[in-house]
Amino acid sequence: MIIVSACLLGFNCRYDGESRPDEYLLSSTLRKLFVPVCPEQLGGLPTPRGPSEIINGDGLDVLEGGSRILSASGSDVTDCFLRGANEVIRLVKLLDISTAIMKEKSPACGVCHIKRNGSLLRGSGVTSALLIKKGLRVISSDRIKEELENGVYRL
Repeated sequence: MIIVSACLLGFNCRYDGESRPDEYLLSSTLRKLFVPVCPEQLGGLPTPRGPSEIINGDGLDVLEGGSRILSASGSDVTDCFLRGANEVIRLVKLLDISTAIMKEKSPACGVCHIKRNGSLLRGSGVTSALLIKKGLRVISSDRIKEELENGVYRL
């Protein structure tokens, strides 16, 4: 089983109420059992919701208490992001999962990049940072097809 950002599997759970289905993941090519997760929903945020951004640093900084996450309206939603990340970890432990495929650029799921003020920055989102910290293999949605086809990852 592999944890996958639910929006990549067609679930309308993004902040804007939409999804970003990944045709490669949805194809029968992989034939894996995917466990869809949306850490933001698991943390108690509604859908749709205003976009949120990590204000300084990245998800690791949030985990260590050195940064916060604010919604577009200025509400501090840090606790929701932390709660969601911890719920994903509970699921990982319950199902003995070792791999995750996460949606790039998200303040929760970003693997290599997050967005802040319209700019793309190096760094991970809160959930991906926690998954990496716990020793999981976390794969970026932006590179999944290329890396699987080139043998970088085997699922």
